[in-house]
Amino acid sequence: MATITFILKDGTERAVEAEPGMTVMEAAVKNSIPGIAAECGGACACATCHVYVDDTWREATGEPVQMEEDMLDFAFDVQPSSRLSCQIKVTEALDGLVVRIPEKQF
Repeated sequence: MATITFILKDGTERAVEAEPGMTVMEAAVKNSIPGIAAECGGACACATCHVYVDDTWREATGEPVQMEEDMLDFAFDVQPSSRLSCQIKVTEALDGLVVRIPEKQF
């Protein structure tokens, strides 16, 4: 298991347990994290699971591939740390991952 901390829009922190193999988006949906709409269900066909990866975790989560970058064009307030949470696979190496939820999605 990996613990993922979601920092909500109001600064509240929610730590959840995620099983390796699932995505950060799936962990958010399973735990009813506000601000992650995940309208496409993880198909990388929308930008409603946009998160900001904490700087200390950016290398561990990797860089977005072209398809994800294309979808991020539709996200609100994209930053260098922006990722679609449906594209970040949970591994034990991501235990302690911290992501922030943007002010709004899409």
